[in-house]
Amino acid sequence: MAYTLSNDYKEDEISLARFAKAMGHPARIAILKYLSSLDECCFGDINKELPIAKATVSQHLAELKDAGLIQGTIEPPKVNYCIDKINWEKAKKCFIGFFDKDGLDSTRC
Repeated sequence: MAYTLSNDYKEDEISLARFAKAMGHPARIAILKYLSSLDECCFGDINKELPIAKATVSQHLAELKDAGLIQGTIEPPKVNYCIDKINWEKAKKCFIGFFDKDGLDSTRC
């Protein structure tokens, strides 16, 4: 079976898939829930909240950051993370548009 190139998909479909992939692990959901309750926090605080290794927390944070759902700022010796509010709203609109009875609404995403 041949793979379809990503340029064969609409921008809203690509955005929704990227957000969904980033949110597709329970640890990432836990990180997002934790960060959404705060303005920002450092890596150490996030690591204390999760029952997984530091390296694994770092990988999950990288995935969420790559998807644009969170931001990280370096303030030596710490890295602080927070929800990226602009992309958070975009993701919310994408999911709402997708789950509306009319399917994905590209004007929302």
